[in-house]
Amino acid sequence: MDAIDALNETAFWLERELADSFKVQAFRRAAGIIAELSQEDLAARLKDGRLKRTKGIGSRTYEVISQAVDGRVPDYLENLRRRGAEPLANGGRKLNAELRGDLHSHSNWSDGGSPIDVMADAARILGREYIALTDHSPNLTIANGLSPERLMEQLTVVDGINERYGQEPGFRLLTGIEVDILEGGGLDQSEDLLGQLDVVVASVHSKLRSEKGPMTRRMLAAIENPHTNVLGHCTGRLVKGSRGTRPPSEFDPREVFASCAEHSVAVEINSRPERQDPPDELIQIALDAGCLFSIDSDAHAPGQLDFLQYGAERAEVNGVPAERIVTTWPLARLLEWLQSKQ
Repeated sequence: MDAIDALNETAFWLERELADSFKVQAFRRAAGIIAELSQEDLAARLKDGRLKRTKGIGSRTYEVISQAVDGRVPDYLENLRRRGAEPLANGGRKLNAELRGDLHSHSNWSDGGSPIDVMADAARILGREYIALTDHSPNLTIANGLSPERLMEQLTVVDGINERYGQEPGFRLLTGIEVDILEGGGLDQSEDLLGQLDVVVASVHSKLRSEKGPMTRRMLAAIENPHTNVLGHCTGRLVKGSRGTRPPSEFDPREVFASCAEHSVAVEINSRPERQDPPDELIQIALDAGCLFSIDSDAHAPGQLDFLQYGAERAEVNGVPAERIVTTWPLARLLEWLQSKQ
């Protein structure tokens, strides 16, 4: 098989397994190194030993490259494929099969690890009909949030990718942003720019330990903004993972979810295993309020796009009907819903 494809696929399966980022990046870095070489040059460097001495090529990546060039599926990749054949989640398989898209993902333009086109290609390979690129807004400097100028530049890149896919119908990369809900309830991007995007996911990333009253008012202001489509990871909690744990933010869920239902803002069921947000009891309150939901991966790498399995499992356990999950909708219906708010 193609050596670059072998390295990138290896990285994909490792990301899906939540492997250490340094291990994943070793394979993506090696793919970038050999992408600069012709097939003839690569074969020559393998034969005379230069590739093994190349900076950025380790023993495992060398093994994958050499076996791929020999026309084999590398042993390491074969083992990862075998493990990857097992579902990530025990439940939710029927609902997962009904999911058509994903409205929350990140690229290396903010705090993701891969280029936009790599994320889009992975989504398409996974069978998605659409995916929204929602990199962070300027206020989140730690995540390299996009200035208005960079966001405008990104829109041009997305247009180019969609032109490429236009030759093969069935997939659309949606423009979007994960916009910070500022302390006063405003959204961290200009109204004009927000109006040019397909999808706006509004999330709280700062002052997560605010008192219940101010946090409720902050969230309500964002939900009432006509540009907001999805309320992202509403409690901000972390239940496990390398970043440690974090308790959920305090707010009035009945008031917040009633406003989501009134303003046709979908409540995100965030599929990241370290978030599991909202908690089950809040999903039930949102259900009773009549809310729509969006099962999203919040992927920061291609392999994490398959995290939708976790979100589908939680939605099924909580009895969320598929027809109330916007990411089960065909693209035309989804776009009609998104555009109805503009």
